[in-house]
Amino acid sequence: MDIIYALVPLSILLIGIAVAVFFWAVKSGQFDDMDSPAHRILFDDDDLPTRQDSELKKADSESTDKLPD
Repeated sequence: MDIIYALVPLSILLIGIAVAVFFWAVKSGQFDDMDSPAHRILFDDDDLPTRQDSELKKADSESTDKLPD
């Protein structure tokens, strides 16, 4: 019976911490967009090559074109 005197305040403290963390998450915007992360995996958005990448590929192809036979 004496353990109840320790467990009740401990459980109230843990519930208070859980509620505080939940309200912090809501306030910081953790639950603002719940749909797009689930749909993001369905789209195949490959990154377009940057200008620097295309210049490097062009330079590599030009250097291989000038190799002697």
